[in-house]
Amino acid sequence: MFSKIKNDLPASIVVFFVALPLCLGIALASGAPLFSGLIAGIVGGIVVGALSGSQIGVSGPAAGLAAIVLTAIGTLGGYENFLVAVVIGGAMQILFGILKAGVIGYYFPSSVIKGMLTGIGIIIILKQIPHFFGYDANPEGDFAFFQVDGENTFSEIFVALNSISLGATIVAVVGLAILLLWSSVLAKKAKIFQIIQGPLVAVVFGIIYFVLTKNNAVYGISSDHLVSVPVPDDFDSFIGQFSFPNFSVISSADVWIVAFTIALVASLETLLCVEATDKLDPEKRVTPTNRELLAQGTGNMISGMIGGLPITQVIVRSSANIQSGGKTKLSAIIHGFFLLISVIIIPTILNMIPLSVLAAVLLIVGYKLAKPSTFKAMYKAGWKQFVPFIVTIVGIVFTDLLIGIGLGLAVGIVIVLLKSYQNSHFLHIEDKSNGKHKINMTLAEEVTFFNKGAILKELDSLPRDTFLELDVRKTRYLDNDIIEILDDFAFKAKERNIDIKIISERGIAENPPSFIEFFKLRPKSA
Repeated sequence: MFSKIKNDLPASIVVFFVALPLCLGIALASGAPLFSGLIAGIVGGIVVGALSGSQIGVSGPAAGLAAIVLTAIGTLGGYENFLVAVVIGGAMQILFGILKAGVIGYYFPSSVIKGMLTGIGIIIILKQIPHFFGYDANPEGDFAFFQVDGENTFSEIFVALNSISLGATIVAVVGLAILLLWSSVLAKKAKIFQIIQGPLVAVVFGIIYFVLTKNNAVYGISSDHLVSVPVPDDFDSFIGQFSFPNFSVISSADVWIVAFTIALVASLETLLCVEATDKLDPEKRVTPTNRELLAQGTGNMISGMIGGLPITQVIVRSSANIQSGGKTKLSAIIHGFFLLISVIIIPTILNMIPLSVLAAVLLIVGYKLAKPSTFKAMYKAGWKQFVPFIVTIVGIVFTDLLIGIGLGLAVGIVIVLLKSYQNSHFLHIEDKSNGKHKINMTLAEEVTFFNKGAILKELDSLPRDTFLELDVRKTRYLDNDIIEILDDFAFKAKERNIDIKIISERGIAENPPSFIEFFKLRPKSA
């Protein structure tokens, strides 16, 4: 694991700087104590990172759960009561892993997964534009279209452009220039620029700029444009930031409902993220999904026990890890330790980091997820890939992550059903022989009730005085619904002077009196 430390250490620094404001912002958007977000980030990095089978995935508090957490805290009567649901939800995830439920992630089409990645990239870009210009009224990590401040994703950008902070914008522009120069020019010039990463340099520049312009009314950066980490006065006040679950409410039905909701949504988000990060992995490694559910469940139980938010694998942090060159799980683990050390030792320094420079880092991450070349490649792949891809993106941008994925999946299923309807059989019409049209119909390898409409339409459209040759030699599964349609057709065929010849692996039969009896003699599945 330590063999790739030269790649994992710089990547972990980038992930740390990406994760820090997100942990705080998601806690803020969730209506939970700010420290709870940091706890979830630390547990997600160290505990889940160590237990997970994913080499490049990074876990922590997820924006997708913020609305659920916000509602649940009020419903359950307090944060300590909510923590009980987090612990139970973690236990349920462990049960999901034991029951091998991780396979569900493989049933999501590639077009939907790519749409999810691209949609999240666009959301990252749109959500960071206000922070880039120093407008920070909206909590970091609020990824929903309609926001808690009454604005939406796009209106927030226009408000930000009318409320530009000059100092924050200067830091963001210079930081973005450093990142682009570092990745496209300097990293190719000397090894030192590969060891020291551009995001770290950009953040250091932001801190120095803040210190030098602290008292300048025009070019300075105000405190509401900075990272805000809780600063304890002493060890007792640090310990006092932890919350513990109130297990006296464990018998409440509401607690169990919230727990199941957390387990289900967190598991689904994790499995989708696993599928997405595996696609982004340059080495194309495959994450064991059931082990991932066990790791996430363990992480959620520990996080809930010490006052942390629910945890999932998170695509923003995972993609930042991949784009920064992370190779093994050591990157996620080190980022967790960085979070832990920073909140204990250097919270004051962290509170000097401008949010605008972190926005510049996330803009690069977002662009790498939503490259124009991705749209071009999906368009060239054909409409069956492009339509679910676009629907997923639009759904994510204008609603939220799970709704967008659900819409993309629904469109993907409709396309599958449509193609199944079209590909149930092959029809070939020959010239007249013996005064009758000869028509060859070859059934597909698997013919299910989805194909009823197409086959029924073809049979009903056969003209009178036809000779139908029905070839089922390649058919390995024939649904009973289809057999009944054929049996009904055999009765109608006599009235229309249609002769039927069946060719199967068992032999040939002409005008069988009953298709049901014929297929009883032939196994429906081979």
